[in-house]
Amino acid sequence: AGMAVRVSVLPSPRCLFDDPVQIRVAGLQPQQAVTLRASLVDESGELFQAHALYRAGSSGELDLSRSPALGGSYLGVEPMGLLWALQSKTPHKRLAKRNVLTPFCVDLEVYEGHGDMSHLLGKCTNERWFLGEGVKRISVREGRLRATLFLPPGPGPFPGLIDLYGSGGGLIEYRASLLASRGFATLALAYMSFEDIPAMPEVLELSYFEEAVNFLRKQQQVKDTGIGVLGLSKGGDLALSMATFLPGIKAAVSISGSSFNSFIPLKGDGFTIPVHPYDLGRMKISDESGLVDFSDVLDDHTDPATWDCRIPVERSLAKFLFLSGLDDMNWKSDLYCRDAVQRLRQHGREVEFYSYSGAGHLLEPPYLPLCKVSIHRVLGMLVHWGGQWREHAKAQEDAWCRIQAFFWQHL
Repeated sequence: AGMAVRVSVLPSPRCLFDDPVQIRVAGLQPQQAVTLRASLVDESGELFQAHALYRAGSSGELDLSRSPALGGSYLGVEPMGLLWALQSKTPHKRLAKRNVLTPFCVDLEVYEGHGDMSHLLGKCTNERWFLGEGVKRISVREGRLRATLFLPPGPGPFPGLIDLYGSGGGLIEYRASLLASRGFATLALAYMSFEDIPAMPEVLELSYFEEAVNFLRKQQQVKDTGIGVLGLSKGGDLALSMATFLPGIKAAVSISGSSFNSFIPLKGDGFTIPVHPYDLGRMKISDESGLVDFSDVLDDHTDPATWDCRIPVERSLAKFLFLSGLDDMNWKSDLYCRDAVQRLRQHGREVEFYSYSGAGHLLEPPYLPLCKVSIHRVLGMLVHWGGQWREHAKAQEDAWCRIQAFFWQHL
C-alpha cells in the first residue's frame, strides 16, 4: 500500500484569508494522475467548489506552486487556483463573509485518477480567517454612526482608514477586518440599506461622513497625521468627495468608482452636488437570463451640462489612487477614473492609476473568487459585473498590495 497520501497547507493550515499558501500532496505513486478539489460552504449554506487535474512528480510529490493543472477549473501553474476558482452550485452567488469572527474552512481533497472522484486518497482543511490574532472588533452606534471599528493589537498608534462598500448597502466588514489584521485601524461604515438607514436615501449628508472621520480621529490608537478612505463603486465617489470636502482626509483610494456624484445627491455645508444625469431607459435586459446591463444609462460625462455633478477633486490636497477593471460590465469605471486622473494631473496633483485588463467591477481582497453576475441587494436585479477568472484573480492580488503600500506611504 505504501505511504498514506498526505495533503498539507504551508506554512500553516490556519491563516488570514488574504495569505497565499502552498498546497502540497505527498505519498502518491510516481506520475500518478489525481484530481484535487476544494470545497467551501458559506454562511448561508451555499457550496462553492473548484477542482483541477494533476499528475504527481517522479517522487510521488505534488506542489501546486510548481505543478501545472492539466484541466478542471483552471490550467497551468496556479498556486492559489483552487481558491480563486471556487464557484457556487447555484448560479449567480457571490462569496462574501458576513460574520468576520469565524473563518471560512476550505476542505482540500485528493482523489484517484482524472475523472469520477469516487476514490478519496487524502484530505485536509485550510482555515482562512478575516480577523488576525488580537484584532478587536467594536460595534459603533454613536450619534448617527452605523459602523464597526477594527483595531490592530497593541497600543498603536495606527494609521486610520474608513472603508466604504457600494450601493448594495449594508455594513460590510470583511475588507476592513483584513486591513486591521494588516496594521490599519479601520472603520467599516454603513451609509445605505442598514438598520435605520433607508435602502435608497433621498440625499446623503457629508456631515455623516465627517462624523465618521471625527470619531476615528479621536481614538487614541489612531495616528493624528490624517485619515485614509477606501471605497468601491458608489463608495469610490464618496471617498473622492470626502477627500475633497473634509480636511482630515490625507489619502483616498477609489476602486471601480467615478469622478462625479452618482445616483444620490450629496448635501454639504451650504451646497449640494446633484446626481449625474442618467436614464434607466438605456438599461439593456437580456431576454433569456434577465441580466441587466447598466453600462449606457449615464449621460456623457464630457458634456458640460453634467459638470455641476463633478466632484472637484482638483481642490483636494489629498493623495489619490484609482483602480479599475477594463472588463467592468457594470459601468465605464475606467473611463470615469481617467477623467478624474486627468483633472488631477492638469492641476499638478499627485495621483496613481492602475487599470487591469480582464478584471471586472468587483475588485475584492485576494482569493475571493470572481463574481461575474449577482443580484444587486437594493435594485433586486441580476447585474453583470464582468471579469475573466484568472485575470481578475491576478488583479485582486496586485490591487491589494498597492492599496496597502499607498496607505503606508501617505499615512
